[in-house]
Amino acid sequence: MFAAVLAVVVLAAGLGFAQPPASSGRQTTWKFTLDFIVQGPQAPFLVALEKGYYAAEGLNITVDRGFGSADAVTKIAGGAYNLGYADINSMIEFNARNPGRELVAIAILLNEPPFSIITLRREGITRPIELYGKKLGAPAGDAPRRLWPLFARAVGMHPASVEWITMDVPLREPMLVRGDVNAISGFYFTSFINLKAARVDPADIIAFMYNDQGLPLYGNAIMAPATLLEKEPEAVRGFLRAFTRALKDTINNPSEAVAIVKRRDPLLREDVELERLQLALRHNILTSDVKSHGFGVIKGERMSRSVDLLTEAFALPVKPRWQQVFTDKFLPPKAERMLPVR
Repeated sequence: MFAAVLAVVVLAAGLGFAQPPASSGRQTTWKFTLDFIVQGPQAPFLVALEKGYYAAEGLNITVDRGFGSADAVTKIAGGAYNLGYADINSMIEFNARNPGRELVAIAILLNEPPFSIITLRREGITRPIELYGKKLGAPAGDAPRRLWPLFARAVGMHPASVEWITMDVPLREPMLVRGDVNAISGFYFTSFINLKAARVDPADIIAFMYNDQGLPLYGNAIMAPATLLEKEPEAVRGFLRAFTRALKDTINNPSEAVAIVKRRDPLLREDVELERLQLALRHNILTSDVKSHGFGVIKGERMSRSVDLLTEAFALPVKPRWQQVFTDKFLPPKAERMLPVR
């Protein structure tokens, strides 16, 4: 009997389930929403699920695809999901307009946001100011589209100086290729890779990045209602420990991470999603700030400037303090948050 028990313990350790649950045996069941469809950059959430890292923390997690950050924020605040992953700027706007239903960001994943306006060389748009009078396309809930007023003002344009065309997510890049719109907004690693997959020559793709215009914005974050953070602090810490562990695995073995993503959606092309994941890691996740200070944290001064810009651009009824927007108290210690260097 002793030998049999020992064999089970050794097998569990080999599978990654050896860490004792943070909740001392009590299992917590949560629903988690992503910001968008499942692609390479969302891999760490599924890696943690498939490898049992959430389970090792006493968490029973369901991970669902999203339909845009604005939709994800609304669903988390409304109770359809316990927590999720979405654009922190959309969260800040929601909080200001919905007092009493505020969400709090507990870890920044996209330290450098992938917000972009993308066009094709044939359109003759070589500078952002040349977007004046053009047709821009994006889904209604697209985060860069919602943040367009900040980009427009940063480059010296009135936000209303372009015409927005709304389409479903799968039609965004095809409509640009067909010439139905002159440019699109989107996450760079999404639209650039989609255009390449559609056989557009990368040399013909022109991208204007929001942060290249001096905007201090952060990107996507893991977020939850303040009430959840108060009621289940140890479970929240366990979730972030599990995710940090999976993020390290993703960085160390991106091919394995993409294979896990493909098991969720067999129609995905692994080569495309691997390139998309590597692009996100290189430009948006493993930034100089993250290499210095570890995964998940922010700079208060940078976040404060972001809140100032959002308050002005969206005419928000209140301006929150950055400490109301983000907390790092649920993150693992810095030594555990330092990510592998690639």
